Amino acid sequence: MRIIYMGTPQFAVPGLEKLVGAGHEIVAVYSQPPRPAGRGKGLRASPVQTRAEALGLPVHTPIGLKDPEAQALFAAHAADVAIVAAYGLILPRAILDAPKRGCLNIHASLLPRWRGAAPIQRAILAGDHVTGVTIMDMEAGLDTGPMRAKHVTPIENKTAGELTEELADAGAILMAQVLEDLDAFPPMAQPDEGVTYAAKIDKAESKIDFTADAPVVERQVRAFNPAPGAFFSYGGERFRIHAAHVEARSGAAGALLDDSLLIGCGTGSIRPTLIQRAGKAAMLPGELLRGFDMPAGSRVDD
Repeated sequence: MRIIYMGTPQFAVPGLEKLVGAGHEIVAVYSQPPRPAGRGKGLRASPVQTRAEALGLPVHTPIGLKDPEAQALFAAHAADVAIVAAYGLILPRAILDAPKRGCLNIHASLLPRWRGAAPIQRAILAGDHVTGVTIMDMEAGLDTGPMRAKHVTPIENKTAGELTEELADAGAILMAQVLEDLDAFPPMAQPDEGVTYAAKIDKAESKIDFTADAPVVERQVRAFNPAPGAFFSYGGERFRIHAAHVEARSGAAGALLDDSLLIGCGTGSIRPTLIQRAGKAAMLPGELLRGFDMPAGSRVDD
């Protein structure tokens, strides 16, 4: 098939690679424009743009797709279908209608649950037991289009980073299967029941609220790993927790319950197993405590 591929982050890279490997003709790749990144704030191309250029594919990075000229260029590719994976821009009707078979989306949730920008993090935060990917036809609404295929995976104790990598690979495989015979995967309308919305993650959410129950705090740690990182403050410094487990011991919320960094929560407590002091590398709690005093009885966020 003649395919326009539209994606930006690492999540979208396996899909591109899979479709190239399957022998499809990628007539154009669309990605978000390069953004300032790193200490020098130099412009950095997206993971999809970088991979597409390495594969020798033509890449377009428009700021938007509402301009008639941009829409005319898109239509001129005469694509059979456009495949969209975490592209990051709203597609106007003219774009949705341009490919012969429309636009298909790789969405990282089991629709209609978690429509929107941050489905993986929201599924972890909510304590969902399973999630997955859905291949759907795109329409004007926010992730409201009819579904063609799903893949289910358990969340277990995975971080957002681990789950993103797993779902990226699963979505790539599923999309390739759908494109082998699109007519064998007829679109099915999403049910009206069970709709939830995955709002974009606000950095303010990554500050740990120790008045919440310990399992909620532990999910927050996993949902914000690797970014933006769940954190607390102590002694005027910020500490990011990369991993933690729940313990039954109770104590005042935010209080250090022993000399080994057990922190009280609303009910129960959490013990960080990988922690990062601002400006330092991530380390085990024992390594941190050898050079930084955090005695039992003191409190975080003071």
